[in-house]
Amino acid sequence: MEGLFSAYGDSLRLWLPPLMRAARVTLNVAVLSIAVGATVGLLVALLKMSRRRLLRRPAEVYIEVTRGTPALAQLYIVYFGLAGIGLTLDNVTAAVVALGFNAAAYMAEIYRAGIESVHSGQREAALSLGMTPLQALRFIVLPQAWRVVLPPGANLGIAVLKDTSLASAIATPELMSRAYDLVGQTWRPMPIYLVVAVMYMAMCLPLGQLVRRLERSVKRSDAPAAKTPGSAGWGQRVSAA
Repeated sequence: MEGLFSAYGDSLRLWLPPLMRAARVTLNVAVLSIAVGATVGLLVALLKMSRRRLLRRPAEVYIEVTRGTPALAQLYIVYFGLAGIGLTLDNVTAAVVALGFNAAAYMAEIYRAGIESVHSGQREAALSLGMTPLQALRFIVLPQAWRVVLPPGANLGIAVLKDTSLASAIATPELMSRAYDLVGQTWRPMPIYLVVAVMYMAMCLPLGQLVRRLERSVKRSDAPAAKTPGSAGWGQRVSAA
């Protein structure tokens, strides 16, 4: 290991500054794509769960088409295809749009599973208390669905972060694109790609740790529910009394 660092130490000092700048672009694209995916995904999930076929069918088609085609093809369609009809996007914007709408199809199914995990009686009770359907969704359904949505949603976020490497295909100045440039300049693919792999891992690990902390926080917040009337713990204390 020491021999490796001694052999490539000077080169690493030259490679790291441009790679760090490219990593910031990667993070920006990933964060924006995840935000687009989370927002659009929720809308698509609600449309798919609609009783109206006119709303439900387009959402189903969108999900199936998006999940059934490669993300790289979607990226090319957004960047090159839209330019062919006069809608030109810069490479960063095109990457965010393509990756975001790709993630939205998967997030829609994650949201749907989370919402359906909440008993329908709770929504009906909220409506009977005078809440609007939107209020019931916001204050009753989604807070409970969150614990189901969080783990797969976070895993999808990590996948989106790694999928930003696809944006190198349209010359987006992100981490993998910069690695290609350095390999072309130095002809040292192994050490450069190893450094890039470590940088991707360093960006993904904190997200995984954050998710585990959020999951523990959700479990702790659920713990007092065992003390409420109707729960097993409450019944045991009443019986003991």
